[in-house]
Amino acid sequence: MIPERYDAIVVGSGQGGTPLCRALAEAGMRTALVERVHVGGTCINEGCTPTKTMVASARVAYLARRGADYGVQTGSVSVDLKRVRERKRAIVDKFRNGGQARLEKTENLDLIFGTASFTGTKTLMVRVKDGERLLSAERIFINAGTRAAVPPLEGLNSVPFLDNASIMELESVPEHLVILGGGYIGLEFGQMFRRFGSRVTIVHRGEQLLAREDADVAEEVAKILREDGVEVLLSVKTERVSCAGERIRVEVRDGSQGRTIEGSHLLVAIGRTPNSDTLN
Repeated sequence: MIPERYDAIVVGSGQGGTPLCRALAEAGMRTALVERVHVGGTCINEGCTPTKTMVASARVAYLARRGADYGVQTGSVSVDLKRVRERKRAIVDKFRNGGQARLEKTENLDLIFGTASFTGTKTLMVRVKDGERLLSAERIFINAGTRAAVPPLEGLNSVPFLDNASIMELESVPEHLVILGGGYIGLEFGQMFRRFGSRVTIVHRGEQLLAREDADVAEEVAKILREDGVEVLLSVKTERVSCAGERIRVEVRDGSQGRTIEGSHLLVAIGRTPNSDTLN
């Protein structure tokens, strides 16, 4: 197969790849942008944009329930998660489609949807919908992004656990959401779903939430979550998970004490794994 030659190839249309490929093309370089699924990367499709949209809905629910504190009587408050999801999807589509349209109008730039892998130091094979394309360039930029990390936890493959993307596609508010991980992702969804009306338990193996933050900052964050009604468990190791009928059992250990937490849903939010491992 004779390779299609470019001056530059960018793999991944995230927050780095999209402006980079446009800058290269506008500088006169024939450029290819290879994107596996959606233009915009994690931020627009599964990260910043959709989560902040849902956080805004959760805040409205939170304020509505506190209406009486401000002298405003609102009555019973319920959350239609399907409608929250519909609003989230509409905003994501608007951002994504706008970004894609701008890329498609950029001269010297080819937007290629497919999965890329290296076949040499300067060549990429791209699996596209109707076959394969071989691309080559002197300059290849990797902006492949990340995906949710899955820990080697006993029983995890046998339970229907959620990650940062699938939890935003739920149709109803979980009765009891158990979250593994006390980083930014776990805390954001923890507070969000607590405000939607879920009982929430966060299980974190570290001594403090947000391991990279100062201890006093992490302590204040934990205080805020607990004031919201979130159960925060620190220095707790998760040993195994299993199904108990339609519920999920999470067995943890706090020092020498064992405990079983039973929830309706399980979110695994222990970190991210680079997608560069798929590039061969």
